[in-house]
Amino acid sequence: MNVTALAGGTGAAKLLRGLAACLGQDALTVIVNTGDDDVVWGLHVAPDLDSVTYALAGRLDTARGWGLRDETFRCLEAMAALGGETWFNLGDRDLATHLHRTRRLREGATLAAVTREIAARLGVGARVLPVSDDPVRTRIRTPGPAGGDRWLGFQEYFVKEKALVEVLEVAYDGADRARPAPGVVESLAGADLIVVCPSNPVTSIGPMLAVPGVVAALETARAPVVGVSPIVGGAAVSGPAGRLMAATGLPVSPAGVADAYRPWLDTLLIDARDEACVAALRERGVRPVVTDVMMPDHAREQALARVVLDPARRA
Repeated sequence: MNVTALAGGTGAAKLLRGLAACLGQDALTVIVNTGDDDVVWGLHVAPDLDSVTYALAGRLDTARGWGLRDETFRCLEAMAALGGETWFNLGDRDLATHLHRTRRLREGATLAAVTREIAARLGVGARVLPVSDDPVRTRIRTPGPAGGDRWLGFQEYFVKEKALVEVLEVAYDGADRARPAPGVVESLAGADLIVVCPSNPVTSIGPMLAVPGVVAALETARAPVVGVSPIVGGAAVSGPAGRLMAATGLPVSPAGVADAYRPWLDTLLIDARDEACVAALRERGVRPVVTDVMMPDHAREQALARVVLDPARRA
C-alpha cells in the first residue's frame, strides 16, 4: 500500500510516526507545508519539513514537539549576549540543518533536493517533499501597535507574538506563482490512500492547497482521502488553529475542518467528544468516523494510524 500524507508539523509528526510503524517508511510519501518557512539569522529555516524529518528519523524532541532531542542552546545564549534577536529558539545541532540547507540553496539546489539530502543523511526511508520549490509564505494581517494594520510572517505571529494578537486576514504570499515540487502531483495520483494529517487547516494545510495544481490533484485522485480532525471539543488539540479558523470564517469544529477540505475529502476521523458533528459532516458529503484521535504516546499513534489506514484496506 502506498500512502501519501499532507502534513504540517507537531500533530502531523505524531500520526506519521504511527503510519511509518504500521506500513514501513518505504510505503510513505509526505508532502509538507512550507508556508511557515522563514529566514532567521540569515538562514533558511523550514520548521515543518524539519519536524517531519526529525520525527521519521527518531530524533524529534517529542516533549516540545519541535527541534532535536537532547538539544543545547549555547549559540542562542551567545547571540543574546551580542544583542541579537533570540525570540526564535534555534538549537545548536538544529543549526547545522539550517546552515546546510542555506548553503545548498545558495549553490543552486532546489528545496526538494536539499530536503531529500537531509532526510537520507538522517536515515529516513519515507519520501519527504516540500509542497513547492518556490517560496510560499503565510502572512497574518493584524492591527498595528500605532494604528493601521501590519503583516506578520507566521513565525512572528506564532512564536514572537505567541498567537495572542487579533487576526484580520490570512494570506499565502507567492502561492499563486508557485508550482508543485517534482513528485507532489504524481504521488497524489499514484497513492492507494491520501491522508490529511491533524494539522492546522488554515496555516499548515491551507498554504499547500493554495499552490495551483494541488487541489486539482486531490479532486482527481483515485485514492480515498482520509483526514484527522485537529479540533476536539471546540478547540484545537494544540496551537492556534481554532483562532485562525474563526478568523477566516470557518466553524471551530470538525465541520469547519470539512469545509476547508471540500469537495475532495471523503472521510474525517473525529473524537467522541464531537459526535454531535456527525450529521453535519454527512450533510457535507463527508463520512465521519468517531474514534480516539488523541496521540499522547507511540501506542496511541499506531492505534490511530490503523484506523486511518482502514478505508484503503477495505477498498
